[in-house]
Amino acid sequence: MIRLQNVHKRFEKLEVLKGIDCEVRKGEVVCLIGASGSGKSTLLRCINGLESYEDGLITIDDAKVDRRDASIRDMRQSVTMVFQRFNLFPHRTALENVVEGPIHVKGEPRAQAEEHGRELLAKMGLSSKANNLPAALSGGQQQRVAIARALAMRPKAILFDEPTSALDPELVGEVLGAMRELADEGMTMLVVTHEMAFAREVGDRVLFMDGGLIVEEGPAEEVLTEPRHERTRDFLRRVLKQ
Repeated sequence: MIRLQNVHKRFEKLEVLKGIDCEVRKGEVVCLIGASGSGKSTLLRCINGLESYEDGLITIDDAKVDRRDASIRDMRQSVTMVFQRFNLFPHRTALENVVEGPIHVKGEPRAQAEEHGRELLAKMGLSSKANNLPAALSGGQQQRVAIARALAMRPKAILFDEPTSALDPELVGEVLGAMRELADEGMTMLVVTHEMAFAREVGDRVLFMDGGLIVEEGPAEEVLTEPRHERTRDFLRRVLKQ
């Protein structure tokens, strides 16, 4: 579904992605791990068209991702993104945040969008929070609203950019639980995460990035328990000690 071929990305003289080759197949959960600054978030933003890339090719269902082309609007609807910091509209209720895209981007009738929005909030365990503003919600609840908002666009795949890193430890589980349910339902997901237990339990494959390159990839269990590359082994030793 998602394919990257020799993708390069630079910020002025700094090359952040140095020739990325990878793919995410329909129904797969692929977890992207690596130290901060290795290029993981930039990779997601290039897939979603939030950043341009200088060389190589990114395709979604064989259609080229080009943020300068009008087609990027449709691509962002088919491959949605959940951010680290929620990015909810603070002046809109949970339900209003969820239905904003379907109504104003996809042109869904409000009644239809709100019915679907309430179903998604219920799916996230937030039926009673539909009329709450983000300030009245915990961080975990806000992130679950953000997941409901992504699902409201009826996407083919969802990109998650460290969705639990801004949460207090006791709130991480509820967000990971919601993501596990999506995985069980067959949602295609590319997840940047530091939650190794989640990657091992839910991920079909793990990609380890270092210095703008994919250094190692393979089945989640294999990469996380018997990594072949010394750099992967060093990273996992440090992460698992925390």
